Amino acid sequence: FLEQLYFYGKKERLLEVVSKDFRVSLWLFTDPFMHYVRYQGKSILVSKDTPLLMNKWKSYLVNFWQYHFDLWFYSGRVYINQVFNHSLDFVGYRSSVRLNPAMVRGQMLENSFLINNTIKKWNTLIPIISLIRSLAKAKFCNLLGHPVSKPVWSDLSDSDMIDRFGYICRNLSHYYSGSSKKKSLYRI
Repeated sequence: FLEQLYFYGKKERLLEVVSKDFRVSLWLFTDPFMHYVRYQGKSILVSKDTPLLMNKWKSYLVNFWQYHFDLWFYSGRVYINQVFNHSLDFVGYRSSVRLNPAMVRGQMLENSFLINNTIKKWNTLIPIISLIRSLAKAKFCNLLGHPVSKPVWSDLSDSDMIDRFGYICRNLSHYYSGSSKKKSLYRI
Protein backbone atom coordinates (compact mmCIF):
# COMPACT_ATOMS: atom_id res chain seq x y z
CA PHE A 1 0.00 0.00 0.00
CA LEU A 2 3.01 2.29 -0.24
CA GLU A 3 1.89 3.29 -3.71
CA GLN A 4 -1.39 4.49 -2.24
CA LEU A 5 0.45 6.68 0.27
CA TYR A 6 2.75 8.24 -2.30
CA PHE A 7 0.04 8.70 -4.94
CA TYR A 8 -1.23 11.96 -3.46
CA GLY A 9 2.27 13.45 -3.44
CA LYS A 10 2.88 12.29 -7.00
CA LYS A 11 -0.48 13.68 -8.09
CA GLU A 12 0.38 17.13 -6.72
CA ARG A 13 3.72 17.15 -8.56
CA LEU A 14 2.18 15.92 -11.82
CA LEU A 15 -0.51 18.54 -12.25
CA GLU A 16 0.77 19.38 -15.72
CA VAL A 17 1.81 16.45 -17.88
CA VAL A 18 3.48 17.29 -21.17
CA SER A 19 3.43 14.47 -23.71
CA LYS A 20 6.57 13.88 -25.79
CA ASP A 21 5.03 13.53 -29.22
CA PHE A 22 2.13 15.93 -29.25
CA ARG A 23 3.54 18.66 -26.97
CA VAL A 24 0.14 19.12 -25.45
CA SER A 25 -0.45 19.97 -21.84
CA LEU A 26 -2.92 17.78 -20.06
CA TRP A 27 -4.33 19.28 -16.92
CA LEU A 28 -5.28 16.70 -14.34
CA PHE A 29 -8.07 17.44 -11.93
CA THR A 30 -7.21 17.59 -8.26
CA ASP A 31 -10.05 15.46 -6.94
CA PRO A 32 -9.81 14.76 -3.19
CA PHE A 33 -11.95 11.64 -3.66
CA MET A 34 -9.53 9.92 -6.05
CA HIS A 35 -7.97 6.73 -4.67
CA TYR A 36 -5.31 4.59 -6.37
CA VAL A 37 -4.37 1.10 -5.19
CA ARG A 38 -2.33 -1.72 -6.74
CA TYR A 39 -3.24 -5.25 -5.70
CA GLN A 40 -2.16 -8.56 -7.28
CA GLY A 41 -0.93 -6.89 -10.48
CA LYS A 42 -4.10 -4.85 -10.95
CA SER A 43 -4.44 -1.10 -10.67
CA ILE A 44 -7.67 0.16 -9.15
CA LEU A 45 -8.61 3.82 -9.45
CA VAL A 46 -11.71 4.79 -7.48
CA SER A 47 -13.57 8.07 -7.72
CA LYS A 48 -17.07 9.35 -7.23
CA ASP A 49 -17.06 11.36 -10.45
CA THR A 50 -19.63 11.17 -13.21
CA PRO A 51 -19.07 8.66 -16.07
CA LEU A 52 -18.04 11.53 -18.39
CA LEU A 53 -15.22 12.61 -16.08
CA MET A 54 -14.18 8.99 -15.55
CA ASN A 55 -13.80 8.58 -19.33
CA LYS A 56 -11.55 11.67 -19.35
CA TRP A 57 -9.48 10.20 -16.53
CA LYS A 58 -9.23 6.97 -18.52
CA SER A 59 -7.87 8.76 -21.61
CA TYR A 60 -5.46 10.86 -19.50
CA LEU A 61 -4.05 7.79 -17.78
CA VAL A 62 -3.69 5.81 -21.02
CA ASN A 63 -1.84 8.73 -22.65
CA PHE A 64 0.35 9.15 -19.57
CA TRP A 65 1.29 5.44 -19.51
CA GLN A 66 1.97 5.33 -23.26
CA TYR A 67 4.11 8.43 -23.62
CA HIS A 68 5.96 8.61 -20.32
CA PHE A 69 6.54 4.96 -19.52
CA ASP A 70 6.73 3.71 -23.11
CA LEU A 71 3.98 1.18 -22.42
CA TRP A 72 1.68 0.38 -25.30
CA PHE A 73 -1.70 0.21 -23.68
CA TYR A 74 -5.08 -0.36 -25.26
CA SER A 75 -7.77 1.86 -23.83
CA GLY A 76 -10.20 -1.02 -24.30
CA ARG A 77 -8.42 -2.91 -21.53
CA VAL A 78 -9.28 -0.22 -19.01
CA TYR A 79 -12.73 -0.97 -17.65
CA ILE A 80 -14.99 1.52 -15.92
CA ASN A 81 -17.50 -0.22 -13.71
CA GLN A 82 -20.10 1.68 -11.78
CA VAL A 83 -20.45 0.28 -8.30
CA PHE A 84 -24.24 0.57 -8.57
CA ASN A 85 -24.27 -2.19 -11.21
CA HIS A 86 -21.16 -4.19 -10.27
CA SER A 87 -19.57 -5.34 -7.05
CA LEU A 88 -15.86 -4.90 -6.40
CA ASP A 89 -13.78 -7.77 -4.98
CA PHE A 90 -10.74 -6.35 -3.23
CA VAL A 91 -8.51 -7.74 -0.45
CA GLY A 92 -11.12 -10.30 0.54
CA TYR A 93 -14.01 -7.84 0.66
CA ARG A 94 -16.94 -7.76 -1.74
CA SER A 95 -18.03 -4.14 -1.86
CA SER A 96 -21.19 -2.90 -3.46
CA VAL A 97 -23.78 -0.18 -3.15
CA ARG A 98 -27.26 -1.31 -2.30
CA LEU A 99 -30.46 0.68 -2.05
CA ASN A 100 -32.10 0.50 1.35
CA PRO A 101 -35.70 1.67 1.47
CA ALA A 102 -36.33 3.96 4.42
CA MET A 103 -39.78 4.92 5.60
CA VAL A 104 -40.26 8.53 6.61
CA ARG A 105 -43.54 9.06 8.43
CA GLY A 106 -45.02 12.51 8.70
CA GLN A 107 -48.38 13.85 9.80
CA MET A 108 -50.25 16.72 8.25
CA LEU A 109 -53.15 17.88 10.43
CA GLU A 110 -55.44 14.84 10.68
CA ASN A 111 -54.27 13.07 7.51
CA SER A 112 -51.17 10.93 7.82
CA PHE A 113 -49.02 10.06 4.85
CA LEU A 114 -46.00 7.89 4.16
CA ILE A 115 -43.01 8.86 2.07
CA ASN A 116 -40.71 6.14 0.74
CA ASN A 117 -37.10 7.21 0.28
CA THR A 118 -34.24 5.04 -0.92
CA ILE A 119 -30.88 5.59 0.71
CA LYS A 120 -27.66 4.56 -1.04
CA LYS A 121 -25.44 2.72 1.41
CA TRP A 122 -21.92 1.36 0.88
CA ASN A 123 -21.99 -2.29 1.81
CA THR A 124 -18.98 -4.53 2.45
CA LEU A 125 -19.62 -8.26 2.60
CA ILE A 126 -17.17 -10.82 3.93
CA PRO A 127 -16.91 -14.01 1.89
CA ILE A 128 -17.00 -16.66 4.61
CA ILE A 129 -16.22 -19.52 2.21
CA SER A 130 -12.64 -18.35 1.68
CA LEU A 131 -12.11 -18.08 5.43
CA ILE A 132 -13.45 -21.58 6.02
CA ARG A 133 -11.21 -22.84 3.21
CA SER A 134 -8.13 -21.33 4.92
CA LEU A 135 -9.15 -22.89 8.24
CA ALA A 136 -9.60 -26.25 6.50
CA LYS A 137 -6.16 -25.89 4.94
CA ALA A 138 -4.72 -25.41 8.44
CA LYS A 139 -6.70 -28.54 9.50
CA PHE A 140 -8.89 -26.80 12.08
CA CYS A 141 -12.16 -27.69 10.32
CA ASN A 142 -13.49 -29.43 7.21
CA LEU A 143 -14.78 -27.62 4.11
CA LEU A 144 -18.28 -27.41 5.62
CA GLY A 145 -16.94 -25.45 8.60
CA HIS A 146 -17.32 -28.27 11.13
CA PRO A 147 -14.33 -28.71 13.48
CA VAL A 148 -12.18 -31.75 12.87
CA SER A 149 -11.73 -34.42 15.53
CA LYS A 150 -9.08 -34.04 18.19
CA PRO A 151 -6.99 -37.08 17.09
CA VAL A 152 -5.86 -34.98 14.13
CA TRP A 153 -4.59 -32.39 16.57
CA SER A 154 -2.81 -34.96 18.75
CA ASP A 155 0.27 -35.03 16.55
CA LEU A 156 0.70 -31.25 16.89
CA SER A 157 2.55 -29.71 19.79
CA ASP A 158 0.87 -26.98 21.79
CA SER A 159 3.14 -24.33 20.33
CA ASP A 160 2.38 -25.48 16.76
CA MET A 161 -1.35 -25.28 17.41
CA ILE A 162 -1.05 -21.83 18.98
CA ASP A 163 1.15 -20.65 16.09
CA ARG A 164 -1.39 -21.85 13.51
CA PHE A 165 -4.27 -20.25 15.37
CA GLY A 166 -2.32 -17.00 15.82
CA TYR A 167 -1.48 -16.92 12.11
CA ILE A 168 -5.14 -17.24 11.18
CA CYS A 169 -6.21 -14.61 13.74
CA ARG A 170 -3.61 -12.16 12.42
CA ASN A 171 -4.84 -12.67 8.87
CA LEU A 172 -8.43 -12.13 9.95
CA SER A 173 -7.63 -8.95 11.85
CA HIS A 174 -5.55 -7.51 8.99
CA TYR A 175 -8.07 -8.16 6.25
CA TYR A 176 -11.38 -7.72 8.03
CA SER A 177 -10.73 -5.12 10.74
CA GLY A 178 -12.55 -2.36 8.83
CA SER A 179 -15.65 -4.33 7.95
CA SER A 180 -19.04 -3.20 9.19
CA LYS A 181 -20.35 -6.79 8.93
CA LYS A 182 -18.15 -8.42 11.58
CA LYS A 183 -21.01 -10.51 12.98
CA SER A 184 -20.61 -12.99 10.15
CA LEU A 185 -17.08 -13.68 11.40
CA TYR A 186 -18.48 -15.05 14.67
CA ARG A 187 -19.56 -18.18 12.76
CA ILE A 188 -15.92 -19.19 12.73
